[in-house]
Amino acid sequence: MFPGKWLMVKVVILIEPPEDRRAFDEGWPEFLRHAEAMPGLRREAASQVDRFLYGRCSYAQMHELFFDSLSDAEKALSSLEGKAAGRQLQQITQGRMALFLADHKEEGAANLRKYRAKR
Repeated sequence: MFPGKWLMVKVVILIEPPEDRRAFDEGWPEFLRHAEAMPGLRREAASQVDRFLYGRCSYAQMHELFFDSLSDAEKALSSLEGKAAGRQLQQITQGRMALFLADHKEEGAANLRKYRAKR
């Protein structure tokens, strides 16, 4: 379909700075336990925001859950483990987060070198 690109769907969670950091840190492993047990999960990535450069919203953390398709992501979110992860996430963030689905396309290193050579 897209040579040199990896196509997936990901659930992206953008988390605002927690009001109660201790409660968040104590509850995060339970969220991960449920999220990592969701059916169809291929991989995940976590990022701590080092500094916010531009925009109106400030986030402290980003977490991404990768699936092969939109259908797989939807099934995972509606599974028992997905619902449990969602409840835990709501509890530890007190709703101070954004959650969305996104297409994920990733360039391979060989493909990037090919484009750089053309400049």
